[in-house]
Amino acid sequence: MPTLDNSKIEEIRKSVNIVDIISEYVPLTQRGRNYFGVCPFHDDHSPSMSVTPDLQIYTCFSCGATGNVFKFIMDYENLSFMDAVKKVADKGGIDVNLSSIKSKKVVNSDLYEMYDIAKKTYQNNLNSEYGTKAKEYLAKRDINEDIIKEFGIGLSLIKNDVLTNIFIKKEFKNADILKSGLIVQNGRGMHDIYSNRIMFPLDNLEGKTVGFSGRIYDTSDTSKYINTRETEIFKKGEILYNYHRAKDACRLSKTVIIMEGFMDVIRAYTIGVTNVVASMGTAITRNHANLLKKLAPNIILLFDGDAAGEKATISCIEELANVGVTPKVVRLEENLDPDDYIRKYGKDKFMEKLENPLNVMEFKMQHMRATNNLDDPTELAKYINECLKELNRIDDDILREVTLKKLVNESGIDEDLLRSKLVKKEEKPKRVLREEPHYDKYEKEERNLIFYMLNSVMAIKKYMKKVIILPDDNYRALANKIRYFYEEHNNTFDVADFYTYISRIDNEELVKILDSVLNMKDTVTDEKIDASLEAISGFSLERERNRIEKEIEKDTDLATKKEKLRKLTELKSRGEKND
Repeated sequence: MPTLDNSKIEEIRKSVNIVDIISEYVPLTQRGRNYFGVCPFHDDHSPSMSVTPDLQIYTCFSCGATGNVFKFIMDYENLSFMDAVKKVADKGGIDVNLSSIKSKKVVNSDLYEMYDIAKKTYQNNLNSEYGTKAKEYLAKRDINEDIIKEFGIGLSLIKNDVLTNIFIKKEFKNADILKSGLIVQNGRGMHDIYSNRIMFPLDNLEGKTVGFSGRIYDTSDTSKYINTRETEIFKKGEILYNYHRAKDACRLSKTVIIMEGFMDVIRAYTIGVTNVVASMGTAITRNHANLLKKLAPNIILLFDGDAAGEKATISCIEELANVGVTPKVVRLEENLDPDDYIRKYGKDKFMEKLENPLNVMEFKMQHMRATNNLDDPTELAKYINECLKELNRIDDDILREVTLKKLVNESGIDEDLLRSKLVKKEEKPKRVLREEPHYDKYEKEERNLIFYMLNSVMAIKKYMKKVIILPDDNYRALANKIRYFYEEHNNTFDVADFYTYISRIDNEELVKILDSVLNMKDTVTDEKIDASLEAISGFSLERERNRIEKEIEKDTDLATKKEKLRKLTELKSRGEKND
């Protein structure tokens, strides 16, 4: 099967400028020759990421995140290498067909295959004669053919052994069939979990189906929805419904709307709102918060309008605060969820809600007003103290001031008294750089030499001419990879393409060293290159002397011992000349 060769990948990388690509995800500011922005790969509150146009590399001097344009997109969008290459190719206007490219075996590939089969089976069922009533039900709920196709909606049949028989026929192992979460085994043997339900696929971040939610439509079954249990490929705390569809719309609009249920998302799509994802009814986790932070700079929480939705909103605000994000909030009246609200009041009123979200402080004050009787002096005091507590958590000076004025007008309490209760905001501590590990004298010089070779062709030439052996196996391997790459590219060297090359040889230790060295802050001069080469050459002599001395101590044969002493004297003489 054909593969995408290195020259094609290099062509794709060179078709874009890393500054242009990263600035689509993170605002960048130019300072000197480099560009700086807030790093999306850790909880960064000040610009820690540097993008170097000359090298087409980004580095974060706080968390150490490093790489070229492919690596950035892989980590930011949770894509495979080839998917990131395809994304860059599309941006660079290069046509690439990845369908014929052989990929590595995917972990849990049988589970993914079973879910793909199930999805197609359910879709075929819905479009067959057995799906007439289900389609009528969907039409009554304003779910048309376009939406059915967009979200892969299907139907499980009354007969509850359809999938079971397909999986057995395709010779999946019984253990894997049961592990899928689609089939159950009891006294009647194995049979499908889903029967006579409209099936909504639940996809992971890459768009692969990993679960289902099955809804009743013509029965009085007490279980309105049956959701796939968590499996090795389906973990609610790690995925957001509709993420893979919404990410481009979120970045274009610079806003992501998060809802609770997948039906809310689908309903939003029917009125053209596509920058929307859902937590699928589970509490927002740290993983979710980081995904949302990457999707867009502005986040709107639009949960159900009932008390549970309000509680979920508060919880989500706290989790987002842990990753340095302050969202805005939309609340719906009459305890309605977004699906019901849109169906009842229509697009215009819903859009008006979206366009006028509350800031977090407004939302919290509304919540605290509703839970306190402000006519009671004791509860009024409680309310004011709760508001002041929240104000003390706000870093935005203007928002603090505006909110304080509102609280003064609302409570009638003296402004100076309330202001005295606010904690004076201290100046933010300076950014703490990650602590560098301790390197011995050998490794320091090896790192220096690798850095010079990555940044200077002259260093590569001198390394080749000197013919030295680096003490550490991994640094030696990396130096030789640099030399090989240089020779293979007609005595030229591009660090961004070299990064791709090292990443593809599947050696995590070399990638780790490369990332670390690229984060070094140094300049390259001929004198520094020569000094590093001489130091490493001296280390090699020292290591050889130590080896021979140990052998002499153990050797009992006088002739052999005498020959080794002669070699040792010669090595010491060479070392003295070098000194």
